[in-house]
Amino acid sequence: MSRKKDLQVKIKRAFLFAFGLVFFLIPGQNEYLVVQAFYLPPQTRQLEFNLPMAPYPVNLASVQAPKTSARSVLVVDLDSAVVLHAENENAWVLPASTVKIMTALVSFDNYALDEILVVGKVSHLGQDMELLEGEEILVESLLYGLLVSSANDAALVLTQNYPGGEKAFIEKMNLKAQELYLNHTYFANPTGLDSDPNGNLLADYSYTTSLDLARLADWALKNPVFAKMVATPEIIVTDISGKIKHRLFNINILLASQPEIKGIKTGWTEEAGECLVSLVERNGKKIIIVVLGSQDRFGETIKLIDWIFANHRWINLAPSI
Repeated sequence: MSRKKDLQVKIKRAFLFAFGLVFFLIPGQNEYLVVQAFYLPPQTRQLEFNLPMAPYPVNLASVQAPKTSARSVLVVDLDSAVVLHAENENAWVLPASTVKIMTALVSFDNYALDEILVVGKVSHLGQDMELLEGEEILVESLLYGLLVSSANDAALVLTQNYPGGEKAFIEKMNLKAQELYLNHTYFANPTGLDSDPNGNLLADYSYTTSLDLARLADWALKNPVFAKMVATPEIIVTDISGKIKHRLFNINILLASQPEIKGIKTGWTEEAGECLVSLVERNGKKIIIVVLGSQDRFGETIKLIDWIFANHRWINLAPSI
């Protein structure tokens, strides 16, 4: 009997062990094992800008850009925003009269083209359009003087007639530079002059980079009147009476010899060297070339143009997503 009872106990223990094993191994619905899952749509937001979808310039042969004497160089394809060549593009350099691009933009923002301004006392330093004290002249004519012949006296008249005078005008130039994210640019005056009549470097002078100037040029060219003015080889403007005439010649000699060049601004001082910001249009492609602190701004710009179109092809790149 004792053996029989022992056998029954062993059978019961084995059964309980098997039952417990099954109970723990088979999942049941309890608060530890049941997960409440709900579908949530993916979190997305609208981008506030459009990525450039234009054909991309590719240097298929990987030919190096020609060497230049410039302190800073930038070549950028406007439609795709691709930089084709850059050399010291973030280095601070003296901009000379390329400053007048911003002088023009602030003037466009604050004057009507048919507004009449009176010429006050202006010093005739460097390039000018020979304005006469007391002369009454349209803002449009002054802007032609500023952008075609790089006239310092035109810049001074535009700033002197601004509410608050020259100081307030310069403050507006620097404020607009901040608005355009020109983070490495500072304007000290509306002309770009960096030395006094005796040749001494000014205590306060403008500086910029070729990258900032390219951005500024791109923005300025969106104004069709500005674009027309900087592409003008020569023009005659007058005072409002028509008696005083000013014949203006563009310092950018490439406008006459290279039809594909559409402006935009020259600059030169002893300290800054030769400066040139150019818009090049060929076969529907638009290129900005900035050459600062050069010893041959026109010749080196031509070399860069030849290199661009001899070695680059514009390719449509399909998006991968």
